[in-house]
Amino acid sequence: MAGKQLNVLTTLDQAKTQWYHFMAIVIAGMGFFTDAYDLFCISLVSKLLGRLYYTVPNSPNPGSLPPNVSAAVNGGVVATLCFFRLWLGFGIGGDYPLSATIMSEYANKRTRGAFIAAVFAMQGFGILFGAIVALVVSAGFRNSYLAPSYQDNPAASFVPEADYVWRIILMFGTIPAALTYYWRMKMPETARYTALVARNAKQAAADMSKVLNAEIAEDAERDAGSEWGLFSAQFVRRHGLHLVATTSTWFLLDIAFYSQNLFQKDIFSKVGWIPPAKTMNAVEEVFRIARAQALIALCGTIPGYWFTVGFIDVVGRFAIQLMGFFMMTVFMLGLAVPYHHWTTAGHHTGFVVMYGFTFFFANFGPNSTTFIVPAEIFPARLRSTCHGISAAAGKAGAIDPHKPEAGYKPGIGIRNALFVLAGTNFLGMIMTLLVPESKGLSLEEISKEAFDDEEAA
Repeated sequence: MAGKQLNVLTTLDQAKTQWYHFMAIVIAGMGFFTDAYDLFCISLVSKLLGRLYYTVPNSPNPGSLPPNVSAAVNGGVVATLCFFRLWLGFGIGGDYPLSATIMSEYANKRTRGAFIAAVFAMQGFGILFGAIVALVVSAGFRNSYLAPSYQDNPAASFVPEADYVWRIILMFGTIPAALTYYWRMKMPETARYTALVARNAKQAAADMSKVLNAEIAEDAERDAGSEWGLFSAQFVRRHGLHLVATTSTWFLLDIAFYSQNLFQKDIFSKVGWIPPAKTMNAVEEVFRIARAQALIALCGTIPGYWFTVGFIDVVGRFAIQLMGFFMMTVFMLGLAVPYHHWTTAGHHTGFVVMYGFTFFFANFGPNSTTFIVPAEIFPARLRSTCHGISAAAGKAGAIDPHKPEAGYKPGIGIRNALFVLAGTNFLGMIMTLLVPESKGLSLEEISKEAFDDEEAA
């Protein structure tokens, strides 16, 4: 490109914030809203499935999903449910990089970080919506079909109608998915893909003229220039360390973030927010867990996302990610060191507040920035691929190896787990030092695509 940016890309980078930006946030964000709903509501559903289908007669405690079944339900393979969870995982795996890339390539360079963060912030609303749906459904069934606690009458503690609860909760995820599909089909391809990958600058200018309601001067068609790929020496030289940084930080973040989500039910029980399972019936347990999850989402998760939206284009990605990992380390140690103090009567509120702050700084920190940065620093033809690789590394970190329930090997305990997670966050802080700052730069300046032809020459 001989160092000169295409007119259509310059126009996008300098465009004022307008209606199409917000439409892009909603359309890309609804995919993420759906992803979050489906990913996080399964933690509510799995408890009920364990009670309904895996309770052992005469056992003092209600059943839980066996290890192999739990892994299948949470990630994808029991009968019809697991078949569709498999395809859900396939779809979400594609939507992560696409949602981020769509927004990064539509945004102007001044507010690009905030727009991508706003797409990711829809995850918080998806989590909250999942909790609200579970609350409404479980409350309705709880009041309509009265049942005793498990310890009072194990057989009667889960009425047959409880089987509808988990089905209805999961079914609601289809509504935003259908809306997302409709609106995504109406969006034109991003100008950067059309111009830089498909090499059709004329079509890119025509598409964006319609989107922006403004005339954009067409560029002359240009030679393809250098076309180095993911496994080339050129990529390793330019972006090798960047890919190491995005994959490692996302991997380390998800170890901590998803572990927090997975054992939050145990923490809620420990501090008295949720009573022992045997003292509740099946539907009551869903209601209690959903209520606690909604409170955490409202007080810690959602505010953290929107702090990122507000500050990312002010202080930058690097500073927010470094600060987030540091504060998560501090709060994890603040929970772990005096753990016995927090879990004694009279100190439960302080524990929950501290625990909520770990979610706040995860989202006003690396949980947001690890999603944003890979959508900015790689060249257009490899942007989605590298983002997908980074996201896949993150999901590898989200795998949960142990749960302290029937059928599982004994775990290391919550206190020791908090120490491990603090160490994981510290490593994330170290690896963040490899992350480049992209605030205020065009995507072509960051990835050095504007100089491909010069180097090829």
